[in-house]
This record gives sequence, C-alpha cells and structure tokens, in this order.
Amino acid sequence: MSRLTADFWVRAYLARLRLADIPAFVTAKGDPTAGAVLVKLATLDGQAKAFQRSFDLMTGDRAWVVLAEGAEAEVDAAITRQRGFDRDLWVIEVEDRKGRTLLDEPGLSDT
Repeated sequence: MSRLTADFWVRAYLARLRLADIPAFVTAKGDPTAGAVLVKLATLDGQAKAFQRSFDLMTGDRAWVVLAEGAEAEVDAAITRQRGFDRDLWVIEVEDRKGRTLLDEPGLSDT
C-alpha cells in the first residue's frame, strides 16, 4: 500500500472535519510530500492537546499519541519546540468544545 502525501492527508482531514462542522485551520505548512502532521485540539476553555503520529513498537502500527496537553499556552510552546526541530512539520488546529478530533475514525487512524 502506498503512503499518502502529507498535503493530500491534510486536505482530506480538513474535509472530514468540515463535514462534521468542526472548525480547523492549517497554522503551519510543512513539506507537501513527506512532512509529519501534528494536530492541536483547542477546547476553547484555555485547555488544549497536541497529537502526533507514532509507531507502536510492539505491533508496528501507527497511532496518534498525545505530545502535550494542558494550558493552551503550554501546548503552543511544545508545538513551537517541535517546529524548531522539524521545519517540515504541518500543524493543524482543531477547535471543538466537545474535544472531537476524528483521529480515531477509519481512514484517519490507520494511514
């Protein structure tokens, strides 16, 4: 199975969020082909979480894991640090009071 480009995955993810009426914005564009994607969830109460893709060392499966969570300013600082390490990193900000990211849905969780 071929891997989707980062740009294609981001566009598909934003479309899926739009269909669910969940506002989301690209706040940093990375490499369109191979850039990693980080998703920030802002719950609009001063709190946030940042998710990144990781590999499960036991199974080899890819999964979304929490990079940082807590006060939104602290999560933003963690994202800024990550961007300092990886200039090709995409950052998508999702704004949802219910805490929905859709990252656990088929097609988003397993590719």
